[in-house]
Amino acid sequence: MNLEVPKKFSMLVEQAHQVAANVFRPISRKYDKGEHDYPKELDMLASLLDGMNEGGENAAGAVSATGNPSGGSDGIVKNGSNMSTALGAMELCWGDAGFMLALPRQGLGNAAIGAVANEEQLKRFQGIWAAMAITEPGTGSDSAAIRTTAVKDGDDYILNGEKIFVTSGQRADAVVVWATLDKNVGRAAIKSFVVEHGTPGMEIARLEHKLGIKSSDTAAINFIDCRVPAANLLGSPEVDVQKGFAGVMQTFDNTRPLVAAMAVGVSKAALDLTRELLKDHLSKDYATLPINASYIEATLDRLEADWEASRLLTLKAAWMADNRQPNSKEASIAKAKAGRVCNEITLKCVELCGSVGYSEVELLEKWSRDSKILDIFEGTQQIQQLIVARRVLGKSSSELK
Repeated sequence: MNLEVPKKFSMLVEQAHQVAANVFRPISRKYDKGEHDYPKELDMLASLLDGMNEGGENAAGAVSATGNPSGGSDGIVKNGSNMSTALGAMELCWGDAGFMLALPRQGLGNAAIGAVANEEQLKRFQGIWAAMAITEPGTGSDSAAIRTTAVKDGDDYILNGEKIFVTSGQRADAVVVWATLDKNVGRAAIKSFVVEHGTPGMEIARLEHKLGIKSSDTAAINFIDCRVPAANLLGSPEVDVQKGFAGVMQTFDNTRPLVAAMAVGVSKAALDLTRELLKDHLSKDYATLPINASYIEATLDRLEADWEASRLLTLKAAWMADNRQPNSKEASIAKAKAGRVCNEITLKCVELCGSVGYSEVELLEKWSRDSKILDIFEGTQQIQQLIVARRVLGKSSSELK
């Protein structure tokens, strides 16, 4: 594995960094204070990125509806959309994680479409901005306990249920809703449906007030006899008990490296700013033995080592996806490591910078608040460790709970 950024993505990384520095950072505090205000500055940016993407390059490295692994079975090592997505996310979140989530047409639901949609659906939903609705009241991290139902009625499905914590749930063009076709069958009956805003029976119940990522809207959505075309069921409508939950879990294999990359970006932002604020107290010589280093120097060196580990784990998970290698374990390892490290780094940087870190003079305190969600959504720390344990020990979900 080549640990350097692929040359073909160097321009993408630079462009994403410029967006983070010159678009995201200057308005970051404004929309942190103005929760639920729509960041209209992102509309023009999204239009620019669309034009660049039409030219053949995923300019922001964001999730696209055609984000299937681009590698093949021909034995050629490839770096494709998963790698570009991870690299772009790292740079954009160096600016502001909430804005990356709020970028039009770059929702987590697009990753679900890319993971399980058929060819016809990929074409039909190309360019759509899709949020993803998984979590329900009482289900917590157990996605298999979903109670939202989808009942076949002619050429449609009728959805009933409540979804909470839907990122971009109000602003997106559509929501990818996870629902069960048959509660008695269990997780094998859970399917994903694309429900466009404006569909009768779909209503926004409320917008959540949150600790961080306030520039990104987080909605609770009710589905009451919501009629959805059967053609909007992603992938196969067949319930395969043998395959179980595997089809749906492919979505997480795509999105967990993305969330890990977001955490890597936020962590890097905190480390960079802390080193800048404390530069008069730091030695420029990395060769200094730990026993001779100051507490600040030794702490930052340790945090940087953890950051580098999380970054490499994230790139490995993305690289495996691009080369069609099963990456469920690696995706969870990357998500668990990067999420935990991001929490630790941002809080420690606030501590090291004292009153400057705790105040709103700098963005450090904001990043510490933003970081918490990166350890929660797409599966908590505990869920990731459970998945890794199952993969390592060769146990099923029923054998190891």
